Amino acid sequence: MPMSPIDYLLTRRSVKFVRAPGPSAEHLDLILRAAMTAPDHGHLQPWRFALIRGAAIGRLADLAIGASKAAGKPMTPEKEANTRRWLAEVPLLIALACRLDHTNTKIPEAERMLATGAAVTQMLDAAHMLGYGAYWSTGLGTYVDEVNEALGFDGLDYRYMGYLAIGTPIDAGPAPQRSDYRQFVTEWSGA
Repeated sequence: MPMSPIDYLLTRRSVKFVRAPGPSAEHLDLILRAAMTAPDHGHLQPWRFALIRGAAIGRLADLAIGASKAAGKPMTPEKEANTRRWLAEVPLLIALACRLDHTNTKIPEAERMLATGAAVTQMLDAAHMLGYGAYWSTGLGTYVDEVNEALGFDGLDYRYMGYLAIGTPIDAGPAPQRSDYRQFVTEWSGA
């Protein structure tokens, strides 16, 4: 029996370890179109994405590892080796940023960040529905200015938010244990 849309939402999980094939051009188009459906106060569309594929992923790893060291945030040799091994398999990274647009003073930065996060969530859900594994990472130089600028996301006009790694799951692993939502919900009666 095919899964319903709600089943897809309830079974989505982060899948870090992926390999080729990554999304086809048609599937990548759908994943990026899904981002455009995110809620967005003021219709600012603050999200920005940079696609990184093939040999460019290795060049990004070199840049990010070197820039992190230069910024006083070096990885341990073990972490660097693990990061390089992981990225050697990833067929697609999507760099994620929020455009700040300082000319608009009506809508706060927090709302733009939330809209960008919602767009990324739509991408994660779409990738899952299409059979891919996806993982949102804030490692690999996310908080290092040189990396942000190299990707076109300077710290003045953009808030850099990490990467999505998307590909075919190597091992999806067991279903995640979800918390009972009732732990996080109260009812306000106005009293």
